[in-house]
Amino acid sequence: MITAGVCGGVRGLHDHEGSGGRGLCAGTLGRVSLRLFDTASRELREFVPLVPGRVGIYICGLTVQGQPHIGHVRFTVAFDLLRRWLEAGHGYDVTLVRNVTDIDDKILAKSAEAGQPWWAWAMEHERATTKALNALGVLPPTYEPRATGHVPEMVELIDTLVEKGYAYAASGDVYFAVRSWPAYGELTHQRLDDMAPAADADPRGKRDPRDFALWKGAKDDEPASATWPTPYGRGRPGWHLECSAMARKYLGDTFDIHGGGVDLRFPHHENEQAQSRAAGLGFAQYWLHNGWVTVGGEKMSKSLGNSLIVSHLLQTTRPLVLRYYLGAAHYRSMIEYQPDSLREAEAAVERIEQFLRRAAPANSSKGQWPQAFADALDDDLNVSGALAVVHDTVRAGNTALDDGDEASASNAFGAVVAMTSVLGINPLDPVWGDPAQDDRSAGALAVLVAAELELRAKSRAARDFATADSVRDRLAAAGVVVEDTPAGARWSLARTVGEDS
Repeated sequence: MITAGVCGGVRGLHDHEGSGGRGLCAGTLGRVSLRLFDTASRELREFVPLVPGRVGIYICGLTVQGQPHIGHVRFTVAFDLLRRWLEAGHGYDVTLVRNVTDIDDKILAKSAEAGQPWWAWAMEHERATTKALNALGVLPPTYEPRATGHVPEMVELIDTLVEKGYAYAASGDVYFAVRSWPAYGELTHQRLDDMAPAADADPRGKRDPRDFALWKGAKDDEPASATWPTPYGRGRPGWHLECSAMARKYLGDTFDIHGGGVDLRFPHHENEQAQSRAAGLGFAQYWLHNGWVTVGGEKMSKSLGNSLIVSHLLQTTRPLVLRYYLGAAHYRSMIEYQPDSLREAEAAVERIEQFLRRAAPANSSKGQWPQAFADALDDDLNVSGALAVVHDTVRAGNTALDDGDEASASNAFGAVVAMTSVLGINPLDPVWGDPAQDDRSAGALAVLVAAELELRAKSRAARDFATADSVRDRLAAAGVVVEDTPAGARWSLARTVGEDS
């Protein structure tokens, strides 16, 4: 298996325009300023962690009500990139918490329709989600707590809010009184009187229709196993409460970054922040939100009938290609899915793969990224700019190979591996398959193709064009494309049959 480190800090392959040609060494703190767009302040802010050298991140995971589609998992790819850059680019020790909502109205309704226990339904789809994220090369979170495992922490938080006068019990439910917290609406910059009523519980027990549920009392038409005993009666947690309780348990009263999809800003994240700060917690210092995946201009959802289930897509699309597609756009932008979207991603991945395959014999033992790559990611994770540097380096590396410049080709190889590793799209990463098997297969293929090309070259030199053409036809039938260049014949694997259909 060919690998390369991801350390900069020394002279790179070439100085990109506007770059001093120096990379950022993993483990070096503070050399380059990372700026992130904070949704709360609506501006780019320099990222400064609460504790030097350490970063705490909480991202809202999926409600495991069904099979995950690409709209569901885009946020995990976006925050996986953030985590990788914080670790590799700035040397931070990152604790990332991604929760699982394994109890809510939709889970109860869908499991009842399917005739399954709610907990079995939730576990089935939690496993499907984990499988999908593993396939896409998303690093596992440091902690992945389930809502049902943290009821005591939620009750403790409710008790605090009731004691402070920010929450009240009514007919078995417990509500957060939004008018009691003057800062309610500050995250999304809304006036309370302009907000719609909270539709998460029976409005009859509310003092204000905008009050949201912290705890939902047991109902006769719901299974008894979906309730827990509390001083307020048996019931189950409200959706917003669980994240505040779990973020506090694993990251402390105050932590660095809270993230999730842009659709969670209101009411979910607004409510999280209000209840946590009303309880006396500092909560998140930065808020990051990623855009949707849309189809026909509309947010991807099962109700629209446009879901693209990850497991279905992976039957016809390589995981690396799907990962590239989901991570290629800026995390805050919307991705409009088109029929040719994955073909474009496949072509981009193949350009990287073909260069790495060509350059492998002259590879560098250590990789370093150009400063332009680091500058792009430090600019609010500008992945489009970072990918531009990757593809510039691929082109420069191919030119170096054509010119017989092995030293520059080797440097380019290391730089491309370093950059794609940070982006989570390194084709040489074992996550995309069995590296030992891949290396053996690639080695055997290279020897056989080299022998065929040697026969073709000798035939052409002897003006035996019939034999030369038969060699080329034989390689083409095997899926090997031959390109004649001034430096000699170059070969690559053709795209899979049917990919352009």
